[in-house]
Amino acid sequence: MKKKALASLVLSAALMLVAAGCGQKAADKTPAASAPASTAPAATAAAGKTYKIAISQIVEHPSLDATRQGFLAALKDAGIVEGTNLKVDFNNAQGDQTNNLSIAQKIASADNDLVLGIATPSAQAVVQQVKKAPILFAAVTDPLAAKIVSSVDKPGGNVSGASDTNPMAVAQLMDFVATNMPKIKTVGLVINEGEPNAVIMAKNAEDSLTKHGIKLVKAPVTNTSEVKQAAQSLVGRADAFLITLDNTVVSGVDGIIQIANDKHIPFFSSDRDTVEKGAFATVGFKYYDHGYQVGQMAVDILKNGKKPADMKVTVPEKLDLILNLKAAKAQGVEVTDAMKNAVKDKEKNIIQ
Repeated sequence: MKKKALASLVLSAALMLVAAGCGQKAADKTPAASAPASTAPAATAAAGKTYKIAISQIVEHPSLDATRQGFLAALKDAGIVEGTNLKVDFNNAQGDQTNNLSIAQKIASADNDLVLGIATPSAQAVVQQVKKAPILFAAVTDPLAAKIVSSVDKPGGNVSGASDTNPMAVAQLMDFVATNMPKIKTVGLVINEGEPNAVIMAKNAEDSLTKHGIKLVKAPVTNTSEVKQAAQSLVGRADAFLITLDNTVVSGVDGIIQIANDKHIPFFSSDRDTVEKGAFATVGFKYYDHGYQVGQMAVDILKNGKKPADMKVTVPEKLDLILNLKAAKAQGVEVTDAMKNAVKDKEKNIIQ
């Protein structure tokens, strides 16, 4: 009897273990039980994702460098960090079109998750050469005229980005000159007419100045080494200096600042960085913020699967007059209350 009872207990225990095992297998097949098992590897994979981005920049100068820094900062804020899970292939063409094309060809032959073209020539070259990877552009004046995209609202293809020019910026700056500095009758423009963005902005400036009866005089250059001499050639012919978002000229802007200060000639630029460096005034924005905006677009592409084709090309919206009071003094400009009152954000945009 005891042997039968013991056998019965062993059999019951065995059946219970089998039932428990079957119950566990059944539970493993339910969604509630499977979620943690599948989620953990996915999270690990996402955390372990690495990215490769190629950057082509036509030349190094403060505005373009700030654009690149802002771009990388936006990626970092989204968890895509250079040296950790991001490899950046940065290329500087040093203002040379042959280098620019070679860089684009090299980038096209590599395997990148995204390509960034900084400035019009670089953006044009990578768009012509890179057909597989998503492309973003920054510091481009007119992406339509440059044939980088065919539409700003729905670019199509593998390209989108941000223009660094709101057409109203040049007009507002010229309005400021005409309203506040009536003695200025002629504005001298140092320009590389080989840069499409410079030509477009020069035309906008000339149209705006003409409305006020002010004449635009050009001093052409073909490379950075000619910039100071071109500015010197405008002395006696122009009451003020002006430059556009002209990469060749901005790279040699120290020479213009020196002459403007020595000869007491007001110097107007088209970017904030040049004002911070020594020009008197502009209507603009921070290029770091511009780059950050493009970086946020990159995050949407890399992490959220967005397509450049569907991403609208943006332009700076928060324009403001920016004044450098130290430069004004050096250039013989009396800064009036009316000038200061034209600045919306006085704390940030009146540079002491």
